[in-house]
Amino acid sequence: MNNRRKLIVAIGAAAFVSPLSSFAQPATKVWRIGILTPFSNDGADAGLFESFRQGMRKLGYEPGRNIAYEERWAEGKLERMPGFAAELAGLKPDVIFVAGTPGVLALKKATTTIPIVMTNVGDPVGNGLVASLARPGGNVTGNTSIVGEMTGKRLQLLKQAVPRLSRVAVLGHPGDPIFAVQLRHAQTVARSLKIEVFPVEIRAVSELDRAFETIVKRRADGILRMGDPLIGPGRLRTSELALQHRLPTMVTRLDEVEAGLLMSYGPDRFELFRQAATYVDKILKGTKPADLPVEQPIKFEMVINMKTAKALGIKIPDVIMLRADKVIE
Repeated sequence: MNNRRKLIVAIGAAAFVSPLSSFAQPATKVWRIGILTPFSNDGADAGLFESFRQGMRKLGYEPGRNIAYEERWAEGKLERMPGFAAELAGLKPDVIFVAGTPGVLALKKATTTIPIVMTNVGDPVGNGLVASLARPGGNVTGNTSIVGEMTGKRLQLLKQAVPRLSRVAVLGHPGDPIFAVQLRHAQTVARSLKIEVFPVEIRAVSELDRAFETIVKRRADGILRMGDPLIGPGRLRTSELALQHRLPTMVTRLDEVEAGLLMSYGPDRFELFRQAATYVDKILKGTKPADLPVEQPIKFEMVINMKTAKALGIKIPDVIMLRADKVIE
């Protein structure tokens, strides 16, 4: 075979092999996921979103290979949420994952087409986020922490743990849309328990000292800390002040009890964030948000910090100790 003929054969072989090689190794699609949260990107709050990413990895989504995240953290400043929501919507990601009611409300105004997966939302039907839990409709689905309904239960448990309670401060961020829902449930249960409750508002962690001055001045003998974006960044200072003023405090999250507050009752939020990954996966595979029912937690955990109880001079009744899922010594 002469040189000219060898060259023709080589070119023909390359033309034949190259398309097959391209066909055998298609480019991997990279899904773009927006993340919006009013929380702070540190501590337990950051850990929650790592649970979500772990859930995505278990489903086969690896950053740098087939998924990319675009994140917006409001650091507890709810006024940032509308701007961040508009930014993410403008990027047109495949799905936006959002924690907390303020973020979902902001996204609902920013887009009616991009799928939204929510978690840690207290009252999605009451706030108009979905038409119903079974049939969400629209572009929003996910799970709910039902924090509103759980507020009354938390007050009951606090009263059982500290029977002497008669005046309880309800501490929370009034800018969170779930604030009024939580307060209403607390007031309803308080009447049946013959406890007086009153709201104390904070809009920043820096307002905690002033809030505790109000709580002490109004002679509260306990605190019901509601769920809101300031919990994470404020939990250590809240614990310090509660111990300083000897105020037993019921909270919504395990990490608050680990920080030194008396007790918590609520769902496993890390599990809720992991569960949200399954919603994102289903949507990326073609399921419409409107066809994915909103799920409620089915397991609730009570955690008690016995070191704090001893420091406050509180003897937790046996009936409460037996119900505890975790006791911190």
